[in-house]
Amino acid sequence: MSHLVLVMGVSGAGKSTVGTLLAERLGVAFADADSFHPAANIAKMSRGEPLTDEDRWPWLDAIGAWVDARRMAGEGGIVTCSALKRAYRDRLRAGRPALRLLHLSGDPNLIGARQAARPGHFMPASLMASQFATLELPDEEEGAITLSVAPPPEEIVARALRLLDAR
Repeated sequence: MSHLVLVMGVSGAGKSTVGTLLAERLGVAFADADSFHPAANIAKMSRGEPLTDEDRWPWLDAIGAWVDARRMAGEGGIVTCSALKRAYRDRLRAGRPALRLLHLSGDPNLIGARQAARPGHFMPASLMASQFATLELPDEEEGAITLSVAPPPEEIVARALRLLDAR
């Protein structure tokens, strides 16, 4: 069985970049959580409004269904998702013991600068404070691998691969 990994962190942490590279290195499918959002969620975020938990449940369930399809096919996959709250991660991990968490963590100033440099993304930089305020760091029970976003993406992926293989 190939790896099933959820790359998590605040907006601008590099989830898509790291997730894409990780999927390429592992030879598995990649999915960006943004593609699972219903249009209403994207419209809300585009207006600078944070999503509610009620907005997120169908989105999280769609991500979970993608993970289930990969597992049922006997294939691995890398999916990104902010998964800022423990309740969101618990929902994604429920009944999916093979799903590993890779948490991309970093200084708010560094991540904010990176996010501000992303033209045309629906998540405005103005929501950064709410992302960090909402973030509940994964605890030991969740078994997350936490990596700094400061190094270049290739270094982050190389370290992630070593740690995923070690576990």
